[in-house]
Amino acid sequence: MKEKQMIFWNNDIEIQFFTDALKSFASPEQLFYKLESGYFAYVPKGLDAEGQTLQSRNSLIGQFTEKWCKDLFEPIANELELFAINNVVCDEIGLTKRSSADLALCTTDQIYQRPENIKLIFEIKMSVVSNYKYIFPNMIEFVGDYKQHKGNPALLRSDSMLKAIGKSINIRVSGIASSKIPIVVLGNSPITESYIKKVDFLKTSGVVQGFWSLNPFPTTTDFIKETPKKGFQTIHNYETLLSNCRELINTDLNYFSSMISKTQLGKIIGIANQESTDVAKAEKFLILIRDQNVN
Repeated sequence: MKEKQMIFWNNDIEIQFFTDALKSFASPEQLFYKLESGYFAYVPKGLDAEGQTLQSRNSLIGQFTEKWCKDLFEPIANELELFAINNVVCDEIGLTKRSSADLALCTTDQIYQRPENIKLIFEIKMSVVSNYKYIFPNMIEFVGDYKQHKGNPALLRSDSMLKAIGKSINIRVSGIASSKIPIVVLGNSPITESYIKKVDFLKTSGVVQGFWSLNPFPTTTDFIKETPKKGFQTIHNYETLLSNCRELINTDLNYFSSMISKTQLGKIIGIANQESTDVAKAEKFLILIRDQNVN
């Protein structure tokens, strides 16, 4: 099979975001820091922010990245005979109108979904990564990568990571209906070293099935491309993205968590082990671990 060409996140897409936003009547002050030396997406290292905190860009880049991800995943969804849908609502698994899934792959093409129709949930934590200068009236000039400005974009922000983790946990603890649905956090930056062990633990414990960066080249210098257990990985091509999604959707996943004594755990394992097949043993174990009424 010939590999499909897929354009991943890059500086040209960020320039497109600013260009589109300005054409849609966003003001330069809503998109850039207004410094003495000009309008900048981020405050360059060595310069002062002059008391400014730019918040107005967040909702604009949020809308842009959610649509961009939907467009990116549509050929993946088509290949898997699914639909890529923004803002999916499913109250049974904690996805309300106010806290919907940024993007999901589903068996039906609608915003309101049943749990069994949702095959993969994406939480999107993307932002402008590199730095740019706005030059009146319509020029956007690349200034430098994320290492050359004072901001912490996308998955490099601790609060973005914590919000993504919190949303995933909220889905996981909403009930048994969510236990089979994989959750992936999409970003467009690397992660910090302090999150290497955390993302791997979140993956191995089943809370999140991965943090994926869709930006293959965020800088020309060194950066974390993936973690030892692939809790975080940088996606470079269509085939990898398709393979990752197919594996998550086609594998019969079951999330479970508990904190019980070794004695109780031993009893559960002993009872489950009496079943005749590995699948039956697993099913019995999951029932018992959730019920925990073992004498």
